[in-house]
Order: sequence, then C-alpha cells, then structure tokens
Amino acid sequence: MDIKFNTPYISGKELYYIAQAVMGGYSAGDGPFGKRCEERLNQLMHIKNSVLLTTSCTSAMEIAALDLNLSSHDEFILPSYTFVSTANAFCLRGAKPIFADIDPLTLNIDLDHVDSLVTSATKALVPVHYAGISCNMDRLMSIGQLANIPIVEDAAQAIGSSYNEQPLGTFGDYAAFSFHETKNIICGEGGALVCKSQKHKEASEVIREKGTNRAQFFRGQVDKYTWTSIGSSYVLSDLSAAFLFAQLENFEEIQQRRMAVYNYYAEHLAILEEKGLAKLPHIPDYNRHNGHIFYLLLEDLDTRQRLISFLKDKGIMSVFHYVPLHSSPMGESFGYKKGMLPVTEKVSDTLLRLPLCSAYDEEVAQLVSNSILEFFGINKSA
Repeated sequence: MDIKFNTPYISGKELYYIAQAVMGGYSAGDGPFGKRCEERLNQLMHIKNSVLLTTSCTSAMEIAALDLNLSSHDEFILPSYTFVSTANAFCLRGAKPIFADIDPLTLNIDLDHVDSLVTSATKALVPVHYAGISCNMDRLMSIGQLANIPIVEDAAQAIGSSYNEQPLGTFGDYAAFSFHETKNIICGEGGALVCKSQKHKEASEVIREKGTNRAQFFRGQVDKYTWTSIGSSYVLSDLSAAFLFAQLENFEEIQQRRMAVYNYYAEHLAILEEKGLAKLPHIPDYNRHNGHIFYLLLEDLDTRQRLISFLKDKGIMSVFHYVPLHSSPMGESFGYKKGMLPVTEKVSDTLLRLPLCSAYDEEVAQLVSNSILEFFGINKSA
C-alpha cells in the first residue's frame, strides 16, 4: 500500500489545452486561456468581471495589500492558525499582524476575539476560510462596516464553498484563491484575486502588470502604456491557465470525486466521535463546503504522533497542519509568545489531515478508515 497525502488529478484536456496554447503562439499572461478561466470563475461565483488570475494566492494577497496602501502605522487582524502568506502579504507593506484565536468548532477566526482587537489602527480584517468553511460572515461584515475596515478573504481553500448560499470569496473587498497542486482545482502554482468594486479591480490590474496600464493598452483604451503605480509581475502564464481551464471545465466532476472520499470518511469514522476518541470536522448550518480537508482532532500530541507513525508503517501518509504564526520566530518579534492563543495551540498539536484528493476513490478511503479504526482497536465490522 502506498497512499500519498495528495495526488494531483488530471481531469481530461489539461495537456491538450497546453499544446493548444503553445501551438497558438501565446504563452505569456492574459492570453486566451487566461480570459476563459476568468470568465469561468466569474460564472462559478455568480459575479461579473471581478476576477484576475495571478501567479499564486500569495500574489493575490500581496496585490490586495498594495492596493490598500498600508504602512508601518497600520495593523491587520488575522488568525494565527494559517499559512504564512496570509501574514506576509501585509507585513511586506510594513503593517503589524494582530493575531486572533480560532473557534474550537469551525477552526475559523474567533469573532469575539476579533471584536476585542479592533482599534483605530486596524486597516484590514483577514478571515481564513479553513477547510472550505467560514466564520459567521454576517457578523464579520458587520464588524468591518461598523469600523469602516476593509475585509480581505483568504479563500485559498474555499473554491466552491458558500455561506448562506453565497459563494465564499464574494463577501469582502478582496478575496484570494489558490490553485496550488494540493487544492481542489489546480494548475501546479496559480491563484486568483476577486475585487468587489470596479475601482479596486482597475487598480489591482495595474499592480498585477508591474504597475503599468498595459492591460488597458491591449484593450485599446489607451494608445500606449506606461508606469502609473508601484506593482510587480503577478500575471499567470497562459500555459498554466490552459491547464487550469481544463480543471475548471470539469469542476463539478472533480468536486463529486472529492466529496465521495470526504463523505466516506465522515460516515465510517463517525464512531470515533461517538466514543470520544477524536473530533471530526464541524460543518455549520450556514455553510456548504467543498470537502477540501478531512481532519481528526485527537486527544493530544502523543496520540497524533503515534497515529501518524502507525499509518506510515501501513504506507499511508497523513500530515498535521500549521505551526501557529504567533509562536514562530517572526511572531515572537511582534511581541507574541506561546500560551497567548490556547485554542490555536491545542488544534495545532492535535489536528491530523487524512489523504484526500479527487484522484482517490472510496477504496482508498476504506483502506485509510480501516487502518485508523484498527489503531483505536475498533472492530470495523461491529
């Protein structure tokens, strides 16, 4: 048995479309396949002309931070339990991260804590839709609107997920998505930025094109293009976009395959929660999720490490997730230390992610589930 944590899934025409891009003579950014991807993403999220493809979710977040014109006098609030890019994008502008704890049920940002952290220096709220699940977006939006604070959704894991039937990534002033090979929809490395207002989109488009109005030039809106603001090279190659379009074209099938594995885990590992041995993902009534992550919250760090080793011996790769940013060397440089965010630290020590991707089927899920039940001494036929 050799079950990796993730295996990229080829859905159909990825290589064919890449060949088309090459033979068509256009492989740089903002090409035909890039435009088709943006149209498809707008369609999937029920929005109009709001999406810009980027080289990564990280670069999408950086564009948002640049457009917000943050400085060293500013702060932004984010969960500590997230990938480093969520913080880096804003720290690169000199802003100070203010770390919030997470909700023990959803593992999303704790809104009570957020409420207590808002000050006049807060210039962005950055929720992370962990595992394709969100916090209470109505309340988060209220917090932002009350204090006139922009919201930047880190929707790296959330394509296809929704809150009260509205797609995640369409609530904030900006949202960033990832198409990294570990995500539901992939192109190796890639991302997208969603801008709520046309003003933000136009500014972000310039930032994305090295600070120039090159995109307007190619649309015939100006007779030449020039340097108009600071920016960088954040446009996704059309070769990557060709791969991505094949994935987006088969979005529903990819999601069905992934959800079949997720639902198998949920059904066959529910006994762990019944017996008090582990907690399974909690899906709030307001969310429709995309099955991005299936995790177990175990009793303690030792149990998690023993289970990882047990599964490894059977050829099954399972992994933990984030080391809290507040307890990292960089977090400590901002005045944080271990013990300040107890829920985050407990989750970091006890969460275990199971193999999950669209390349797998229920047979793989059965092998993984049976091995986990064996570890806990549970008779799978009982």
